[in-house]
Amino acid sequence: MVNSMKRLKNILLVIPALLILVSCGEDFTILAPQSDRNVENFYRTDTDFVVAINGAYAGLASNDAYGRNYMLLNEMRSDNMDNGGGATGLAESLERITLFDELTTASELENTWAGGYAVIARTNTILSRLDEATLDDPALGDRIRGEALFIRSLVYYNLAVAFGNIPLQLEEVTSPSVTINQVSATEIYNQISDDLETAEGLLPASYSGSDIGRVTSGAAATLLGLVELTNGNSGAAEAALRRVVQSNQYELVPDFADIWGIGNENNIESIFEIQYKSGGAGVGSGFTEYYSPDNAISGGVGGGNAPQTPTDDLLAAYDAGDDRFIDGFGITSGGDDYLTKYDSNPTIAFDSDVNFIVFRYADVLLMLAEAVGESPEGWGLINEVRERSGLVDPAEGLGLPYNEVLLLERRREFAGENKRWPDLKRFGVAQQIMADFLSDEGVTESDVRLLYPIPQREIDASPGALTQNPL
Repeated sequence: MVNSMKRLKNILLVIPALLILVSCGEDFTILAPQSDRNVENFYRTDTDFVVAINGAYAGLASNDAYGRNYMLLNEMRSDNMDNGGGATGLAESLERITLFDELTTASELENTWAGGYAVIARTNTILSRLDEATLDDPALGDRIRGEALFIRSLVYYNLAVAFGNIPLQLEEVTSPSVTINQVSATEIYNQISDDLETAEGLLPASYSGSDIGRVTSGAAATLLGLVELTNGNSGAAEAALRRVVQSNQYELVPDFADIWGIGNENNIESIFEIQYKSGGAGVGSGFTEYYSPDNAISGGVGGGNAPQTPTDDLLAAYDAGDDRFIDGFGITSGGDDYLTKYDSNPTIAFDSDVNFIVFRYADVLLMLAEAVGESPEGWGLINEVRERSGLVDPAEGLGLPYNEVLLLERRREFAGENKRWPDLKRFGVAQQIMADFLSDEGVTESDVRLLYPIPQREIDASPGALTQNPL
């Protein structure tokens, strides 16, 4: 369907009209907005393009994306996390997410949609202007093109998982008369795959110095593997994930605890992290508060914000002696369980140095196990991850079906890493598992929405242009 969507067009026009960019200083992690630059007087030098792509990374770090909302839509939606912040005001909106009763006017949905398309617009502008520019360093131009394609793909993936059929915009929008296509999620995933195959060939395998944290070819291949699994293409997923393994760029950190903490960021297991920096410039993270109970956090300022409290069901999923439980959870002085992966000691609330890991090597191994299916290799990949966590019993001896074991190990490994709800959907068990989990709340399988509703303000701004998801 071809749609003319006033509100989305306004979003897409924001960046071409007035680009909000960031510093390109010596440190890549410094993402604070510095100035507004008119696009027509910009995109002339190598430095201009570096500044522009840094701005796209900043969009990923915002509360509209990995800074907050993706966490709510992918963890709180599942049986992993519950709303520990009460049931009034904002907390009521979060409670609705956990019960599949969210409103079409929920700010979490509105901001995820609008923020996502703002980042897409930013990357579209970069890609368009690269086509017209002659950079002093052509290799830099290739790298930035790869970065822009990856960032756009990552946002489209998250939007498609959340909303299903969404608008696909691949060009810079410079006129209000543009028409936008709402296309199927399958078409979105196909476009992402094409873009990531291009990006993988343009990106370096690694970085050094102040560029550490930028997107690599391994990150592109990892996202490609995930998208192909989501799109039902296990063979293509296997090929992409094997490239990551065979690159020899990554390995499991021997001790699970050493994945986490400010001193362990961007380690040998990490494939792509969202970079944050404290200091009061608005580019710190709030994960310490989000995952800490409201009666206490481990040092720092104030108490936790508590929208992400681990469920009893999650805690019961771990075996005795599992390092992922021992080193992944704690108990406050008030007796509350909480996830410790994002512990820090901030001096300003919601202003931590703690990064968010989007992809790490354990994910590659378990996705590869998913792609190859039940086989000696598949079981071996699962066991490689289990053994790092101190579990010596072979997974194939647990007496459970292969996919059930795989989903369980993913749950144990990636609690609090925005993977549980997409995993439940991809494995085809979301409605069954969530109905069982919420049976005491009267939730049935038919109540479990697989897609979030498109924000009502988007529907209202373009009558008849957007098809709403089932409510």
